[in-house]
Amino acid sequence: MRSAYSDVLRLPGVARLFLIGLVARVPHAMSGVVLTLHVVGALDEGYGRAGVVAASLTVGLAVGAPWRGRLVDRIGLRRAVLPSVVVESAVWLAAPHLDYAALVAVVFVAGLFLVPVFSVVRQSLSVLVPPAQQKAAFALDSVMTELTFMLGPVLGVLLVTGGSSALALTVVGVATVGGGALLLWADPPTRSAVSPADAPVGRVVTPRLLVVLLAAVAAAFVIVGTDVSLVAALNDAGRPQDVGWMVALWAGGSLVGGLLHGISPRQPAPLVLVALLALATLPAAFADGRGALAAAVVIAGLPCAPVLASINATLVRLVPEERRGEVMGWGGTMQTVGNALGAPLCGVVIDRAGAGAGFATAAVVGGAVAAVGLVVVALAGRRRARDGSAPVVAEGLTAPVRDPLEDPAWR
Repeated sequence: MRSAYSDVLRLPGVARLFLIGLVARVPHAMSGVVLTLHVVGALDEGYGRAGVVAASLTVGLAVGAPWRGRLVDRIGLRRAVLPSVVVESAVWLAAPHLDYAALVAVVFVAGLFLVPVFSVVRQSLSVLVPPAQQKAAFALDSVMTELTFMLGPVLGVLLVTGGSSALALTVVGVATVGGGALLLWADPPTRSAVSPADAPVGRVVTPRLLVVLLAAVAAAFVIVGTDVSLVAALNDAGRPQDVGWMVALWAGGSLVGGLLHGISPRQPAPLVLVALLALATLPAAFADGRGALAAAVVIAGLPCAPVLASINATLVRLVPEERRGEVMGWGGTMQTVGNALGAPLCGVVIDRAGAGAGFATAAVVGGAVAAVGLVVVALAGRRRARDGSAPVVAEGLTAPVRDPLEDPAWR
């Protein structure tokens, strides 16, 4: 394990990219919990109205991600990111002084102009890291993302409880400027030097790309459903104070899974990993007591980082460099769609049937989407084989394997 990741980190520019990505992602990881605490506390609104603010930010993210990625593709990193740094920092610095209605509006703008650090890091990894090492690189990126979302909310809560929500929002703004400035200074490559800017681009939206985007929706649905159900389970048990360390266990399982995925010779396709994620989530539906739930969330976490790493690595392979930023943005949008679908649906089920049913809903819906996708892939492969074209390959169940999305049937 050490050799695989150390080899990646020794590549020119990679270690610096991971470090800058970690720093620049922290304010984004802080923003959700800080906004919620600000709306509920400083503005004296309820959690429902705080949810509206979070939804406004989410819609902005979903709309803006492909657009900002396309700008990076067309005009380069610095010219595309500088306006995002200016707008987003202004929003977060102004946010503590706004009333509720204005806050709803400006956080939409913040989402629309969010500095695309997540997609830029992955886009740059596809340039800096040779294809043979990209699996380990994207696994490490998923692990670093998990660390960000473990640190960010904790830091946000500490700033609110130790100071105020206004202070925390101001820190988000300052950190956004700092992270964006680091990204602009480093200016990591988003396209190979040998790739001409005016190279002709073939068809980008293909059936195999849609399959990967479907996997992104399903994975996000399972993950957010697990998140909501875990909080509900502990609240119902009268143990809300256990949420922090339970989430840490869940993230720890994801860290371990991501590190193991990066060094494994197997290449499971994204939909296979989504199916495994759904299966791993199911035991939490039947967990009885804190010990059993703790063990279940570790198991549920193991496939999280691998499935996200696989989705990102596959997106990189499926599109030409000239459109990678845009397509990585679409990947982020599809994960946002999965979040937007999973949280309310699992929430409704939890209200009616309890937290266990929430876990089961996340697992069953996500698993069903993955199963349908796998059937479509298999049928397309068989049809291609009957036509006398490329042979059908296994759907990522043996090692070493070829990703079935590389089959010409999906071009």
